[in-house]
Amino acid sequence: MKRVVILALLLFTVGGMIGYRLIQNNKKQEKGSNTSFGAPLQVKGMIVSNSDFNNSIQLSGSIEPNEQVDLKSEVSGVAEKIFFQEGSNVAAGQTLLKVNDAELQAQLLQAKTKVSLTSENERRAKLLIAKEAISKEEYDVAYAELRSAQAQVQLVVAQIQKTTIKAPFSGKIGLRYISPGTYITPATPIAKLVNSQQVKITFAVPEKYATQVKKGGKITFTVSGNSKSYTAEIYAIETQIEVTNRTLQVRALADNSHAELIPGSFANIELILDVIEKALLVPTEAVIPIQNGKKVFLAKNGKAKSVFVTTGTRTKDDILILDGIQVGDTLLTSGVMSLKDDTVVNIVLTPKK
Repeated sequence: MKRVVILALLLFTVGGMIGYRLIQNNKKQEKGSNTSFGAPLQVKGMIVSNSDFNNSIQLSGSIEPNEQVDLKSEVSGVAEKIFFQEGSNVAAGQTLLKVNDAELQAQLLQAKTKVSLTSENERRAKLLIAKEAISKEEYDVAYAELRSAQAQVQLVVAQIQKTTIKAPFSGKIGLRYISPGTYITPATPIAKLVNSQQVKITFAVPEKYATQVKKGGKITFTVSGNSKSYTAEIYAIETQIEVTNRTLQVRALADNSHAELIPGSFANIELILDVIEKALLVPTEAVIPIQNGKKVFLAKNGKAKSVFVTTGTRTKDDILILDGIQVGDTLLTSGVMSLKDDTVVNIVLTPKK
């Protein structure tokens, strides 16, 4: 009898535990069911519409002067006179520096004296050959000595001209690195001359956009510390793709008559590729990256439904959708990371920014 009672108590206990577990599982299932199909999830959404879109990409580049040169002397010698001030504007052809040419002037005098002597010898030889007193070969020697002496004069004159350094173009002189009396050589830096009335903006375009870049195209850009936006026109495109980074080098020209743009500055560039009519743009936060691409959630009959999309250009706030949704769809824009297919949603429509 005692065994029967113990067995009955044991069966009752086990049955109670099983019943308790079944009740708890039912509660969990009911709670999950309410989340998906019952109590709706509060989300924001928008009605998909289309508009014209300037298809552009964001790039970075550098600002360079239109012309620049490191001033150096072609001959060695003592810098005798300096005719420019640091930071001053100079005109094309203006004399900037004079190297002492005393030794060259002496060589010139010597060469001219030799010309006079050989010229007289050649004159006499010409008279003698006319009288057949000398051979043709003897006259040719006298004439060759005259031409050699004349060439020596021209050579020394050219060397003297190199002792005067002139500005190759109009521009602004930077810092000066020498003083009067400095012995300079062709390797000695004197100063930098820059023409930045116009500036060049050099940048690299990814290979996949290379065919869309055209000469005469426009770019807009900004620089650090200045909120103003500037424009430039593309005037030169490299002839081939750079193999190391798969980009195309491009150069644009911008006006800088007010000297607001400093060469060497970093430029934030927007390159407009083309204008897309009736483009579908959605907020970036609505697009979810997945293993095989990207998806968004649409609202269908009060429930969330995931849709695969093909995307294009990305801007600061929006992404261009090429395929997957259409005008009039209700796109969910908030809480998308916690959504699943068939989640019941309560949508608060917000206007497109």
